[in-house]
Amino acid sequence: MKITENNVVQQIQNKNEKAIPFIINQYGGLLTAIIKHHLNYHQQDYEECLDDVLLSIWNNIHSFDPEKNSFKQWIAAIAKYKAIDYQRRQIIIQNQQFSVADINESMLKTKQSIETKSVEELLEQLSASERKIFEKYYLDGTPSSEIAKGFNAKESWVYNKLSRGRKKLKKFLIQKNEV
Repeated sequence: MKITENNVVQQIQNKNEKAIPFIINQYGGLLTAIIKHHLNYHQQDYEECLDDVLLSIWNNIHSFDPEKNSFKQWIAAIAKYKAIDYQRRQIIIQNQQFSVADINESMLKTKQSIETKSVEELLEQLSASERKIFEKYYLDGTPSSEIAKGFNAKESWVYNKLSRGRKKLKKFLIQKNEV
């Protein structure tokens, strides 16, 4: 039997493997565009994601409801959410590159060189307000709520300043090849 747009769902439900090449030929461009949009054109992840999309279509065809949307819309949604899952995985992998264990290990290696540099040199990389917040929070041990009151600001502002300051210091240390 020839597979068409009208019977592709039925063919997949009947587990006709010829439906997969039909989906690739008919909807491959759409699936590719959706996946590559979310995965920033990483070829290996794209190929794996496309395989997962096709497998999801094959395994979950029973959940397709033609009254809710068309087959094309349904597979586009599967592609979108699979690509988002892969995108999250990429982010996790990138964040693991700077995991706490790695940072602690690299800090141990460079402990001597960091110790020779004064804290003042590091704090010079920060703006005046960031520096004052860093000194109070990290050196004096002042609670963030008290720091916020001293600056007449919200506590979230203090955390924001601390986060931005840590990013600046990390960037500085990376540029100096110390982390």
